[in-house]
Amino acid sequence: MRSTTLPRNDPAQYDDLADQWWEASGGFAALHWLAASRAAHIPPAAPGALLVDLACGGGLMAPHAARLGYRHVGVDLGETGLRVARGHGVVPVRGSVLAVPLVDGCADVVVAGEVLEHVEDDVAVLAECARLLKPGGTLVVDALADTRIGRFLMVTVAERLPGGPPPGIHDPALFVDRARLLAAAERLGLDLRLVGLRPSLRDAVAWRLGRRAGVRMKPVRSTAVVFAGYGRKR
Repeated sequence: MRSTTLPRNDPAQYDDLADQWWEASGGFAALHWLAASRAAHIPPAAPGALLVDLACGGGLMAPHAARLGYRHVGVDLGETGLRVARGHGVVPVRGSVLAVPLVDGCADVVVAGEVLEHVEDDVAVLAECARLLKPGGTLVVDALADTRIGRFLMVTVAERLPGGPPPGIHDPALFVDRARLLAAAERLGLDLRLVGLRPSLRDAVAWRLGRRAGVRMKPVRSTAVVFAGYGRKR
C-alpha cells in the first residue's frame, strides 16, 4: 500500500518495497516481465563484454545478463536495492543516472529500463547512455509515454490491478515525450526506434491464476502507453 507520507515518485518507496524485488507476484511483478522483454533485444556477449544497467534496482536483469554472457554493472541511488542486486551477481555502483560514475565508452550494452519517467531530465539520462556506450553498442530503454491515455491507464487503472505498478510509484508529470526523446537520440548519435509494449492478456490471466511464473510483453503498433526503444550508437 502507498504510504500517505510520501509524495509520488519518492525513491524511498523502493526501500519500503525492497523485500518484493524478487517476488514474482509482488509489487514489482511487471518489472520481471519487462526485464525478459529487454533481454530479447540484447545480443549474446563477446568475451569480456560489459552491460551497464541504469537504475538497476534489485537487479532483475541479472539472470538475463548472465545467460547472455555479460559482466553486469548496476547503477542506482538506492543502497537497499543495490544490496539486493549484489546478492544476485550484479556489480553495484551507487550513483545518479544523470551523472553515472563510469568512464566514457565502457559499455557494450546500456539498459535504461523504467527510469526515464522517474527523472526531471530524461534527455540527460539518454546523453549518459550515449556517453557510456562504445560505438556500435546496444541501447535498450523502456518508459511510459506522456499522453492522456498513458496517464489514465498507467496511473488511474494500472495502480489498481494485480501486477501493476505500486500505487504512487509514478508521477505522471514526468512521463516521456517520445518526439523529444527521438530528436535527442539523433543529436546524440543514437539510432533509436520505438515500439509499443503490452502484456499478453492470456499470460496475465494464467499468471493471476498461478499457472504461469511470468507474463510475456508483446509488441504493439501504438507507443502511446508503454514503449521500448531499441538502438545502437553510431
